[in-house]
Amino acid sequence: MDYNKLTFKQKDVLREIGNIGAGNAATSLSTLLNKKIEMNVPSVNIIGYDEIMELIGGPDEVIVGLMFRIHGEAPGTVYFILKVEEAEYLVRQLTNDPNFSLFDDIEDKEMAFSALHEIGNIVTGSYLTALSDFTKINMQPSVPYLGIDMAGAILTVGLLEISQLTDYAIIIDTEIKGEKQSKEGIKGNFFLLPDPESFSKIFKALGINDYE
Repeated sequence: MDYNKLTFKQKDVLREIGNIGAGNAATSLSTLLNKKIEMNVPSVNIIGYDEIMELIGGPDEVIVGLMFRIHGEAPGTVYFILKVEEAEYLVRQLTNDPNFSLFDDIEDKEMAFSALHEIGNIVTGSYLTALSDFTKINMQPSVPYLGIDMAGAILTVGLLEISQLTDYAIIIDTEIKGEKQSKEGIKGNFFLLPDPESFSKIFKALGINDYE
């Protein structure tokens, strides 16, 4: 099955899962930050492995990347990608430090990294829980790996290994908005790369087996 040629109706199933996950993540983030947070999913797509780097701005784009390995009945890998300034905004909200920068030489970087880990855990856990509830397939994220570097440096090693197993990734565009943010808000990318046997298992459970 050529997954990147799914029909609108089939992609709509994935969008609904993304919207449920985003709603759950927004509730958890609002509690964590003690502020109203809204999240939505403007689009869900399935793209080929070679398109991932291009989607986030090319190999020289500096990003904040959180990588998770999925354990359970449908193993795979997840990346949650943010621009540096977007990650810094979230850390500032969580730590109440309006001047925080990821590139400052400060001693409390571990607190910032812990904050990003927690945000990544919330978003990833919410999306995987929504997917698990829809498919009745158990999927649990590992402890995250955090990288702050050029996209090529962060993604190449992991994706080279993954690309030997799978040709596709599910991309859930994620918009995060707070009370005092601009209309544009924060735009992150959630990449779900199921292992080959997991991809067919997930889509079969969703009733996406063929084209209309």
